[in-house]
Amino acid sequence: MVHVSRGGDGPLLVLLHGLGATGSVWRGAARTWPGAWLAVDLPGHGRSAPLERYTFGALAEAVATAVPAGQVAVLGHSLGGVVALELAGGSSGVDVRAAGAVGVKLRWTDDELARAAGLAAKPARVLPTREEAAAWAARLAGVPLPDGVVEADGGWRAALDPAAFGVGAPDVDGLLAAARCPVVLAAGEEDPMCPPEHLLAADPGGIVLPGVGHNAHVEDPASITPVLERLHHALVA
Repeated sequence: MVHVSRGGDGPLLVLLHGLGATGSVWRGAARTWPGAWLAVDLPGHGRSAPLERYTFGALAEAVATAVPAGQVAVLGHSLGGVVALELAGGSSGVDVRAAGAVGVKLRWTDDELARAAGLAAKPARVLPTREEAAAWAARLAGVPLPDGVVEADGGWRAALDPAAFGVGAPDVDGLLAAARCPVVLAAGEEDPMCPPEHLLAADPGGIVLPGVGHNAHVEDPASITPVLERLHHALVA
């Protein structure tokens, strides 16, 4: 089961968070979208059930079950950005007319992949208090999460299935080539995970968002307005 929250009325924007986060991180940005929005908790995050095995395709298939019929735009951050690109390929059956990806990590080293695999192999960290678990969840996500913890035997833990860390590195070039709709790539000017030079090498038309880092949509929701404008234009054109 995939948990969603929604609001607004009109052209639909599907919002996909990054690794460790939940759909709640989009609350500020969602208010600036001129239409309806649907924010998803990705599998293994927040109130959504885990997957037996995490792949970008499996995440996209799970998200597709929660998206209503009709034309939509999709916007994802980091991990969610890769899932948005997967949906843009059309294999999941969602009628995506525009896709955006903010802060997708485009270059991975062997050491980074090995560290991620190591995290995926560890059990969830159980802490004695909700406050300690919330601090740990915020560290994993990179942002505070109002819904980022759950009760566990002996205490509290982050509402994240650690196995999600094992999803691996995306084939962004392949996903861009397979997309059946306009795609917008963007990243914060100060994003260490997707620095502007990496973004513009992958997409010379990518949008560099001034004054923000990896979690641009949380740090300054208005910073992603240029991305939303492009998505809305492509969706309603």
